[in-house]
Amino acid sequence: MDQLSGAGYGYGGDTGVRRRRIFIGAIILLALVVAAAWWAFSASKPAPGAEGGAAADAPSVTVMVPGRQEVTQMISANGTIAARREMPVGVVGEGGQVLRVLVEPGQWVAAGQVMAVIDRAVQVQQSASQVAQVRVAQADANLAQAELDRARALVERGFVSKADIDRKTAARDAAAARVRVAQAQLGETRARNNRLDIRAPAAGLVLTRQVEPGQVVGAGSGVLFRMARGGEMELMAQLAEADLKSLPVGTSATVTPVGSDLNIAGQVWQVSPVIDPKSRQGMVRIAIPYSTAVRPGGFADAKLVAGRGQSPLLPESAVLSGAEGNYVYVVGKDNVVQRQKVTIGSVNDSGVAIAAGLNGTERVVVLAGSFLNPGDKVKPVLQKAAARQ
Repeated sequence: MDQLSGAGYGYGGDTGVRRRRIFIGAIILLALVVAAAWWAFSASKPAPGAEGGAAADAPSVTVMVPGRQEVTQMISANGTIAARREMPVGVVGEGGQVLRVLVEPGQWVAAGQVMAVIDRAVQVQQSASQVAQVRVAQADANLAQAELDRARALVERGFVSKADIDRKTAARDAAAARVRVAQAQLGETRARNNRLDIRAPAAGLVLTRQVEPGQVVGAGSGVLFRMARGGEMELMAQLAEADLKSLPVGTSATVTPVGSDLNIAGQVWQVSPVIDPKSRQGMVRIAIPYSTAVRPGGFADAKLVAGRGQSPLLPESAVLSGAEGNYVYVVGKDNVVQRQKVTIGSVNDSGVAIAAGLNGTERVVVLAGSFLNPGDKVKPVLQKAAARQ
């Protein structure tokens, strides 16, 4: 009986195990069916990296449509300030000892104004002597004229011959000639005396003084004063050969002396016809009016207006450079980045003018261009064009 009972119990246990195994297998089978259905459903949807997914993952970049604006073509230059017409002043006459110096550097003088007085004690005595000689000659001429007049009165009575009249006429003419010679010599002496003093050849500004009282000066003394005629100044700047072609005489310029915030209006008055074969540069001379901030020998910057035109204007951040030159990134209709080679025009505070490579209708990447590559897909964010100059 016990054996039968044990046998029956074992049979029932095996049946329970088989039932549990069947149940677990059914669950696994159901899970596989669900997984297969989910996989089939997912396969019918777009891949995460395609179309919508790609658009969602594309980086945002700032772009602008620059259009075409009126751009002033500016050329920057720098150089040295000098007197436009510098006049060296030296000894004109025979010279002598300097008694007084009447002007100082920085002082304005009129044409003919005495700048330094030269001792003329000897010359004054010579002039006085010649004045006396003129008077003696004039007295002789008066006596000769009187004798001629008396002889003419007596010739009709027969007391004086015609030959005597001719001799007295010749004596009168010789005496008159001696008067003119003495007067000419006096005039020459006075002219020499007037040239003793150092005088300004024209109105202008005294730049330097190299003479002191007590100094003996003469024809070999060199330059005693330097003047700027009319106080006119100029900026002498070296420019590249290509820039000189766009700067005709009359081009307006703005000059700023170093250490000053002044903007002095000037004008190109001379462009060098010669180019230095070594530096490939030439001289441009900009006339500027007198100012206390303008000192010959000083340094100054200049901006010259080379012309005006219609060009796209971009911020400096939009223009990149590489081994092939300057370029920008342009976003096409499909939002794909493309590299566009450009030629830069003038560069100023308003931005960079594009001389060639863009027509102004493109969507140009303003920022983050250095992180992009041709062919990248982006999400463009439009920005307004640069303000007009």
